[in-house]
Amino acid sequence: QVQLVESGGGLVQAGGSLRLSCAASGFTFTLYTMGWYRQAPGKQRELVAASNSGGITNYADSVKGRFTISRDNAKNTVNLQMNSLKPEDTAVYYCYVEKGRGSWGQGTQVTVSS
Repeated sequence: QVQLVESGGGLVQAGGSLRLSCAASGFTFTLYTMGWYRQAPGKQRELVAASNSGGITNYADSVKGRFTISRDNAKNTVNLQMNSLKPEDTAVYYCYVEKGRGSWGQGTQVTVSS
């Protein structure tokens, strides 16, 4: 079955960087769009960035120029490099695969202090 395991979250000061990774298994990684979503307390889950099977990416306006999504098809991983972090980036970040009705990882907490 599909498994997505995130890692790399933590506490960082504003202006700092973090790199999230998602290890995927249970499906043919190269065929599917992978994405990162986030959910802050009291807010709806929102798309942060996505990468389709052809490597085309899209980003939320709020993270353009600061975050970069990348996928390593040899290792079945998708990464999110987050630079110039802001307190409003604080959220639980989830890995997602657009397969069937979609599958989610368990989430990893990112906290940005001011």
